[in-house]
Amino acid sequence: MAKRHKKKKKIGPILLLCLSFAIIIFTTFTIFKYWTEIYSKYKEKGELQKELASLKDKEEELESDVNKLQDSDYVARYAREKYFYSKDGEYILKIPEDE
Repeated sequence: MAKRHKKKKKIGPILLLCLSFAIIIFTTFTIFKYWTEIYSKYKEKGELQKELASLKDKEEELESDVNKLQDSDYVARYAREKYFYSKDGEYILKIPEDE
């Protein structure tokens, strides 16, 4: 009976050690998993903030274009420059740009 009692005393600490080790491993893997998810979300947030800044700049540019296009003089000048429209009796000469 003394041997059985000693065996039970040895199994208890070993079982506790194994259980503690399993809990530590599980916790470590869980923390690592969440850390990688948080890091990927952080990187994605940075990319989306850059994209948002770019889109806001584009929005400002487009709003400026809308305001300009409401001016009839600007529209006439724009059409003459871009699409080579001319007034009556006006000749269009295209000068090559220097490279």
